[in-house]
Amino acid sequence: MLIIENIKLAFISLLANKMRALLTMLGIIIGIGSVIAIMTVSSSLTTSISNTFQEMGANNVTVGLKERSTSSETTQNGMKFGGMNKTASIDAEDRITDEMISELKSQMKDNIDAIALSESVGSGTVKSGSDYANITVTGINEDYFESNDVKLLAGRHIKTSDLEGMKNVIMVSDKVVDNMFDGDPDAALGEKISVSIDGTYYYYYIVGVYEYEESSFSSSTDEDVTTSAYIPITTGKAQTHTDDGYTQFTVVTKATVSDVSTFATQIENFFSTYYMSNEDYKITTTTLESMTESLNNTIQTVTIAIAFIAGISLLVGGIGVMNIMLVSITERTREIGTRKALGAKNGLIRLQFITESVILCLVGGVLGIVFGFALGAVAAEILGYAAAVPVLAIIVAVGFSMVIGIFFGYYPANKAAKLNPIDALRYE
Repeated sequence: MLIIENIKLAFISLLANKMRALLTMLGIIIGIGSVIAIMTVSSSLTTSISNTFQEMGANNVTVGLKERSTSSETTQNGMKFGGMNKTASIDAEDRITDEMISELKSQMKDNIDAIALSESVGSGTVKSGSDYANITVTGINEDYFESNDVKLLAGRHIKTSDLEGMKNVIMVSDKVVDNMFDGDPDAALGEKISVSIDGTYYYYYIVGVYEYEESSFSSSTDEDVTTSAYIPITTGKAQTHTDDGYTQFTVVTKATVSDVSTFATQIENFFSTYYMSNEDYKITTTTLESMTESLNNTIQTVTIAIAFIAGISLLVGGIGVMNIMLVSITERTREIGTRKALGAKNGLIRLQFITESVILCLVGGVLGIVFGFALGAVAAEILGYAAAVPVLAIIVAVGFSMVIGIFFGYYPANKAAKLNPIDALRYE
């Protein structure tokens, strides 16, 4: 009952001096609001990144060549000196062969759903009279779209028969169709196009049109934007005279694979027997899951640092609370004297003013949470992310508000408790 009575007295005191209480709480409101806003944007960004990577295939494993350390040490007069690193060229014997990939798929068939292969052919331009479209041509296999989210608008994907026959077929984006065929995907199917790549012209027949997703970082106009075009990887290798084999590929894991990182390590162990004697290159793996975790950790670290700086205003707010409590005690000296004369002990007086300080900070904290979430939601919306409520940050903010109230309210409360009742009653 005593606590409830003190809470009532605290609210009566706040309502009696509304403007002064609001100005006192301003530091708390700004401090808590800033922290909540930062945490809201961070939480929204983290959620968005995780969802995006999940859509891209968070369970996919990218396998590729990595150059071994080539630093050398020379000795002169008993001292060691590190030599300059020299980049080794990727020779035919260094590349990952079809036999290696087939053996991998055979041994780990229970965990592998598909293996996506790709090879860059080059950047070029499709031209027909005054019409043109910029593209980057990539050779792919039939499993490529298992690891890449591409929405087909018309026609079909690259298939096995295209690879076996090394056919001159191509998949283009709707941007190419807009520039070359008046935006009609169906009209583009079967059409023969000429692509100039490094001064050489190649001819392809369009078999599919996909929807291009514009990057938020792209500054090109719709006419000048460069989009990807896909041809059979066998056709691409024949045209560019690329060595057999690959420098990297992507493994699409089955849904039953729960620990992608462990599976990625198993893939590295599988290839270690092939590259044990290779002095220049080895096989490494990367997963979007590990990239997501690393990126999220970086965001969290930056967020905490910024939130800590924003939290300095809480210190200012706490000093403001202490100042106003000292003023309040001075104004209510006779009230304190009367209570002590009627038998109120020092602990009760101390509890009354600490409760008032805590209520003052709690109200400021709640207003700060509302202000911070509103500000964070607006910022997240501007950045194009869905606002995510940081529940933990709200709990911490409320708890921190109480701590501030107790810490900065104790000194004034203790000063009030130690007042001499006779001096307090005589105070004018």
